[in-house]
Amino acid sequence: MPFIMITVLIDMIAIGLIIPVLPPLVGTFTGSQADHAFWYGVVTFAFGFANFFGSPILGALSDHYGRRPVLLLGFTGLALSFFVTGLATALWMLVAVRLVSGALQANAAIAQAYVADISAPQERAKRFGMLGAMFGMGFVLGPVMGGILGGISLHLPFFVAGSLAIVNALYGIFVLPESLPAERRTPINWRKANPVSSLKQLRDLHGVGMLVAVIALSSLAQFIMHTTWVLYTSFKFGWGPTENGWSLFAVGVMSVLVQGGLIRIALRKYSAQRIALLGLVSSAICYGLWGAATEGWMMYAVVVLNLFGFMATTAIQTLVSNAADEQSQGRTLGAVASLNSLTAVFAPVLGAALLGLVSHLPRGDWRIGAPFFLCATLQVVAAVLALRHFRRHPQSMPASEAGAPA
Repeated sequence: MPFIMITVLIDMIAIGLIIPVLPPLVGTFTGSQADHAFWYGVVTFAFGFANFFGSPILGALSDHYGRRPVLLLGFTGLALSFFVTGLATALWMLVAVRLVSGALQANAAIAQAYVADISAPQERAKRFGMLGAMFGMGFVLGPVMGGILGGISLHLPFFVAGSLAIVNALYGIFVLPESLPAERRTPINWRKANPVSSLKQLRDLHGVGMLVAVIALSSLAQFIMHTTWVLYTSFKFGWGPTENGWSLFAVGVMSVLVQGGLIRIALRKYSAQRIALLGLVSSAICYGLWGAATEGWMMYAVVVLNLFGFMATTAIQTLVSNAADEQSQGRTLGAVASLNSLTAVFAPVLGAALLGLVSHLPRGDWRIGAPFFLCATLQVVAAVLALRHFRRHPQSMPASEAGAPA
């Protein structure tokens, strides 16, 4: 666990660095807020589109060759993406490099498969929470660093992020051990290593079923929020890279607190199913509050309120991982990543389109929150579907066992 946690931390700091500065960088190539929203949507769409097709292939490759070489490929893709983005002189360069990096990168899914390899089923909820804490820590450090560096130059965070990706690649080469022993590796079935087949396989896993739709709706809401947060706060409150960096710092702190400790306490009292449902409801309420916010400080207050919302993804990932056998963790979690990537394809289209429609409104107008109101609606539907699914498939593992220390 320490090895993979360090890997994920470095990876997420690198990704977090560019979040506050990519939207304003895109804006340097556009002439209006409407064009800014449109082209930022295109750039983020490119990554999700390529990642949708690449994730199941990378997951299958990791089941056959091991997790370590696929992680190294992902770090290389990230480094390429960051450096070329920092040097970009035209919008087409931004779109092209996001296509390449999306096709080469499934680090989150492979890291989750890595954890599944080294964990017994009853340990996975806790260890996915530890991994989630590293994601959160990356969002504590990355966006703040990106915001500060972006105040110096919009290009500087991309070169720092690219350097961190190279550090991670070197760490992977010389330090990170392989988690998947040779006897548990499986041949690549190219017929199944495509997004359509992998999603069918995910749907057919016993106990998953309707959770596929829950994951899709919840992921779509999250990606709409991620792709519109910086532009939304810029349009509504006039925030720049520094203000957005600190707001994402607050999100990261809450994620670390919840994933690193509070979720373990919750798992001792509640099942993963109940935590998932509470998280979906909490997120739905908070999306609506973010959209309705009239002052910048309110965004911070809602982040703190969304306690259970930070637990939902870990709880659902645990349910899906436990439904898969030991030989197909990479393919299964790659399918989840592919599903997330599919929603990442549609998220910028929907989010950017809604922001484009309201970009002419004055600062503070409640209608600028349209993308977040859509997120709230999606999350309500996801919660209803999750409730129906959990009634049909009651929790098979007691909460006390799921949250027991390893």
